[in-house]
Formats: sequence, C-alpha cells, structure tokens
Amino acid sequence: MSSEAKGKRTAKKNQAQKINFMIDHEVKKELEMLIPPGRRSRVVNEALKKELFALKRKKLTEELLQLRNKNVSLTEDEIVEEIRKYRSKDNG
Repeated sequence: MSSEAKGKRTAKKNQAQKINFMIDHEVKKELEMLIPPGRRSRVVNEALKKELFALKRKKLTEELLQLRNKNVSLTEDEIVEEIRKYRSKDNG
C-alpha cells in the first residue's frame, strides 16, 4: 500500500462524521440554551469521549477485580502490563 493511500485512510479515520441519534428533550433544550450553534458538535463529541473513557476504565477495573477474585495474584508490574495491553487494543 502506498504512503499516499495510507495517508488517505488515516485522514478519513480522523474526519468528523455525521450520525443520527436521539436525545431527551430536556437535554436538547439545555444544549441549545448553553452552547452556541457553532460549538455544539464539539461539546457533544468531548462529552462522549469522556463517557467512553469512563466506561472503558470501569470495564478494565471489573476485569481486574475478576482476576483478583480468582485468587490470581498479580504483581504491580503485571497489572501495569495488562493495562498497557488493554489501552493498546483501543488505540490500535
């Protein structure tokens, strides 16, 4: 694959995309009241990023607790390595 083709694929991956989903009426009212029209997408995108990060962290914590409950004893280094593996899966 040429570097130009790779560059286009990467650029497309990072481009904003339009999606369609439903939100509560009250949330919509507050969004329109508090956030100017040109900034709403950015605010929603950042809020989703934060929520997704929190969900990923919760999932990882649950996985670590399951390991602990199985009487598997992990060293601090092993825990750090598992966290790195998990994070690399999300960024890969």
